[in-house]
Amino acid sequence: MARLPKEKPDPARPAARLPDTPALAPSILTADFSHLADAIAAAEAGGAGLFHLDVMDGHFVPNLTIGPLIVEAIDRLTGLPLDVHLMIERPDLYIERFARAGADMISVHQEATPHLHRTVQLIRDCGAAAGVALNPSTPLATLHDILPDLDYVLLMSVDPGFGGQRFIPTVMTKIASLKRHVDDSGARARIEVDGGIGTDNIVAIREHGADILVAGSAVFDGHDPKGRARALVDLLKPARRG
Repeated sequence: MARLPKEKPDPARPAARLPDTPALAPSILTADFSHLADAIAAAEAGGAGLFHLDVMDGHFVPNLTIGPLIVEAIDRLTGLPLDVHLMIERPDLYIERFARAGADMISVHQEATPHLHRTVQLIRDCGAAAGVALNPSTPLATLHDILPDLDYVLLMSVDPGFGGQRFIPTVMTKIASLKRHVDDSGARARIEVDGGIGTDNIVAIREHGADILVAGSAVFDGHDPKGRARALVDLLKPARRG
């Protein structure tokens, strides 16, 4: 069934609204690209709240993935928000192109971006919600001065670059610490967690403070992305009522 296209970002428009939380964000990194439209439709039918798109340049991380043309194609397949995670060097050169391709949320890495305030403002000027990502070993203290300006923080719970990795247990404490700091400071930033999330830990990750939970292999490994997404979303329902 054809879908109405989403409105493209307008530089004069305020930052995009984030999805209601808790939200499951299937990552297309591990999806079958030969049947991507079917995979996206199935995950959406299973209750996905948005889709997570990993952009890798082969320099900041040891892998190459997608560019704006793929984002634009996916934007035509779904009305859900697209969460574009830029794991690239010099992200400022590409932010506008990804926003015009349909990105509703754009995150850049603290480790790759020397002028975060400028970059965050650029994301907003392009009409997208602005996020900053941290690798597992990067301290939360590096966000102290930028946190009030963020719409979300993306905590990596695996070393970025490849799907199918195991969740790093120490990140659980990091999620809880960030949640306390957000609440105590009055910041508005949502907390997104990406890497190694599945049925065995999604509830605990949510209870520690995650608002947006990215799952790739847990949704797309196998032949039932709708059922796999639904199982994860159902686990989040008690947290949503709370």
